[in-house]
Amino acid sequence: MDNFLSLCMIVKDEESVLARLLDSVKTGVDEIVVVDTGSTDATKEIAARYTDRIFDFEWTDDFAAARNFSFSKATGEYAMWLDADDYIDAENLERLMKLREKLKENPVDGVYCRYDVAFDDKGNPTYYFFRERILRMASSPVWVGCVHECVTPGKNVEFSDFTVKHLRSDKPRGRRNLDIYQKNLEKGLQLDARNMFYYGRELFNHKLYTEAEAVLRKMIYSDEGWFVNKIEACKVLADCYTVMKNDEKALEILYKSFDFGPPRSAVLCRLGHIFRAQKKWEQAIFWYSNALECKNYSYLGDFDSPDTRGITPLIDLTQCYWFDGNTEKSLECHRAAAKINPDDPSVVFNDRFFKSKNLL
Repeated sequence: MDNFLSLCMIVKDEESVLARLLDSVKTGVDEIVVVDTGSTDATKEIAARYTDRIFDFEWTDDFAAARNFSFSKATGEYAMWLDADDYIDAENLERLMKLREKLKENPVDGVYCRYDVAFDDKGNPTYYFFRERILRMASSPVWVGCVHECVTPGKNVEFSDFTVKHLRSDKPRGRRNLDIYQKNLEKGLQLDARNMFYYGRELFNHKLYTEAEAVLRKMIYSDEGWFVNKIEACKVLADCYTVMKNDEKALEILYKSFDFGPPRSAVLCRLGHIFRAQKKWEQAIFWYSNALECKNYSYLGDFDSPDTRGITPLIDLTQCYWFDGNTEKSLECHRAAAKINPDDPSVVFNDRFFKSKNLL
């Protein structure tokens, strides 16, 4: 089986990061397919150092179309997608090699792998989720979605500990995703529930709060959509209401998220933030304390922020217990937060505060 795993990429003006990615993964794949959508820098020249499978694709404001074209050029039994600003460290390259051997013995239609997309100053992941990463070509995978494209693997899938790090690049993206959505909407695109969530999030990210509210509420209260996207939409809409200084609606939509599954720590932290800002210490303590007890639901597809089950509520509980008059619990939470990250700016501040009170 000479060509088992093909790496399929779509790129444009990625000269600053492409070599970093390809150097990190080249020994883990049998074929590298690079589809260029209009680079004006040295991206194609850099790609040519690693592969002769380089193709041009005219950009049509549709990521799924470009992704499907890249997969059409794969000759391996499996195809794996990566972005140019991703990275595979040595530990995960070894995991990839083991995964390859496992797939040869026990083939599946698709493999969901962890995607770390945000990090603290020590390089620890602070935000991650699982994505369809490796797909069996015999299952005829088809990408859909002009932005935040996705593909549904066949029925036989598995989850892997192979992890891709999304390190990003210095290339400005500005309104790219929002513009793509709006261009396609002008052409008559009808948004399904998934794309309503992502479009609403883009509107929020660009501070178009009234528009974001309308799109996200429609998605949340519709009968369609994946429960994970609905929970995420509740979080984004709550943030929207917080910016708009409407705590009542923010609370309403956070409570609404409980309709779609067990409480998520990021939701409970948001509830705590609202009550803390109102100086309702007991209510804030209730929600932050429950956030510490929440499960990790990333295996269901959640966008997971582990800090919301750890240092974030602990830091906030430190303050809330203090103002609620419970010095002992305040110190207990501070010490627990300091064990996680003693260099966190809030932990450092609290440490100095307690020392100034001769409590440490």
